Amino acid sequence: MIARTLDEALAPITDGCVLAVPRETSGVAMAATRALIRRSVRRLTLITLPTSSLQADLLIGAGCVEAIETSAVSLGEFGPAPRFAAAVMTGAIRIKDSTCPALHAAFQAAEKGVPFMPLRGLIGSDVLAHRPDWKVIDNPFGNDDPIVLLPALKPDVTLFHAPMADREGNVWIGRDRELATMAHGAARTVVTVEKLHDGNFFDDPLLAPGALGGFYVEAVVLAPQGAWPLALADHYPADAAHLAEYARLAATTEGFAAYLDRYVHAQRAA
Repeated sequence: MIARTLDEALAPITDGCVLAVPRETSGVAMAATRALIRRSVRRLTLITLPTSSLQADLLIGAGCVEAIETSAVSLGEFGPAPRFAAAVMTGAIRIKDSTCPALHAAFQAAEKGVPFMPLRGLIGSDVLAHRPDWKVIDNPFGNDDPIVLLPALKPDVTLFHAPMADREGNVWIGRDRELATMAHGAARTVVTVEKLHDGNFFDDPLLAPGALGGFYVEAVVLAPQGAWPLALADHYPADAAHLAEYARLAATTEGFAAYLDRYVHAQRAA
């Protein structure tokens, strides 16, 4: 469905939702993130594949997140994610610590419709001791060969930003194939895009290999520059000056509130 407004597209993301989002280089729906904050969505369980940066930090600082499963939340060269760090220190959110391979494997299990996925590399790690939902069993095809079973991650909604969609609801994700895995495993997928394409991607041999079928997409909405201030690969770079300003302001509760007033609440949903 091609939604008329951003708020219409985001309707599936409700209080208490399990929301999956991609890493910052794969197409982050930042315009949608700001709209969710303005709507005061609450008690989200945020799952990142596999990391997050500004998006998670904003949602956590704004009080939208109850729990997060991630392998890292960081502003990268701009330093730690300050609102995430503050929430960890105060216990304001529940954290499921994970690893990049574990998150990918768990999403792949959901994509394939199986209850779990085996993964070997966690054996001997400290993180395994803190994840009672991960089970170590002996390889049924071998002797004295432990393997970890990871439960499938099945989010209520996957949310991301992409370069374009066609009017049939197909979305072009290019080489960021993990977005397809996220959409396949989720109950619903919402996508913001830079532009709408008049043809059908699957009729074009050059575009078809990078397309996600509209069958997996609940709603698409036009949101030019929708990843700003983060980058959209091959389209525009990250706004380094803005990210530096965010890191400076968000270091304090008062500064973060000023950032929200200036860059989130002062805007209207498209």
